[in-house]
Amino acid sequence: MKKHRVYSISVASVYPHYVAKAEKKGRTKPEVDEIICWLTGHSQETLDDELEKKTTFEDFFEHAPQLNPSRSLITGVICGYRVEDIQEPLMREMRYLDKLIDELAKGRPMAKILRN
Repeated sequence: MKKHRVYSISVASVYPHYVAKAEKKGRTKPEVDEIICWLTGHSQETLDDELEKKTTFEDFFEHAPQLNPSRSLITGVICGYRVEDIQEPLMREMRYLDKLIDELAKGRPMAKILRN
């Protein structure tokens, strides 16, 4: 099966858009980083390393230290699709991240975003 082109995009190229979306709504870069680290198990150091290396989304999620088991609690619509119904594992992981950033930008409290 042919891979989606989005898998070969570097996380670093999209990351500034995540931060800009959050900051536009009064949220912060550290909150974006906290979400990414919560989802993937990265520390701030390893996240910064991945961004510096321009790691692709495919490698970023494939080599994530520890994908959070609570990520399955993320539900709702993102990009016109119900995130919980996405069958392709990598696309689902990417949409989880999109959904969390969207929740941040909409003003949802961090405790709820991180499913605490």
